Amino acid sequence: MVKPRNFKWLVFILVFVSLLLALYLLSTPDVTKLKKEYPKKTALMETREKESRETGKKFRIHQIWVPLSKISPYLIKAVLIAEDDKFWRHEGFDYEAIQKAIEKDIKAGRFRYGGSTISQQLARNLYLSPKKNLFRKVREAVITWRIEKTLPKKRILELYLNVVEWGEGIFGVEAASRHYFGKPSSELSPEEAARLAAVLPNPRKYNSVGNQRYVINRSNLIYSIMIQRGIVPPEYEEAAEENKL
Repeated sequence: MVKPRNFKWLVFILVFVSLLLALYLLSTPDVTKLKKEYPKKTALMETREKESRETGKKFRIHQIWVPLSKISPYLIKAVLIAEDDKFWRHEGFDYEAIQKAIEKDIKAGRFRYGGSTISQQLARNLYLSPKKNLFRKVREAVITWRIEKTLPKKRILELYLNVVEWGEGIFGVEAASRHYFGKPSSELSPEEAARLAAVLPNPRKYNSVGNQRYVINRSNLIYSIMIQRGIVPPEYEEAAEENKL
């Protein structure tokens, strides 16, 4: 039996926590602006600028906004395969991936594994700190839910591809394509697309055009899936093989 005095305190605590949570959730940003506007600067960009100031390093943001229609279909498919293969089917959350990530976090004893969808990554890049904690996870979930309810899938994907980090100071696929391959993103080949997609888990650690084993293996896997799914035309694959001879 819970004593009346203890019960009152329990109710007070629950009400207080609920009010704090409500205030916290109400402070989430208005995502309706994203329907037509491109954010000038994301939370991740601001974090990188702050980090560079603290270390005394020079930092410059390289970003070129492009519509989804101007991005190579190979790159779009490669990123979806690498980052969120269920993007078109889920409503912001991949519960199976989240469950696996939670199980790994419990074993690791800290927030380490993501299981994040593209929608979640977009919410995090636009509005949140990279630091992992419970409150940030809650806010990320709320913002993700609002993004999914407010924006069409194509717009979510377009925003993500234009703000995602692709190296030191490089944000968005157009800047990444020009930096690593010297061409606009509309002209990326299947192999180049796989290379760019392969580094997204940690774009400041891995280089799309380097010889790191992780990048080579992961890009080869992405490329092989693209072939299996018929994304890469047979005639292209045959020409690529001939050029290797």
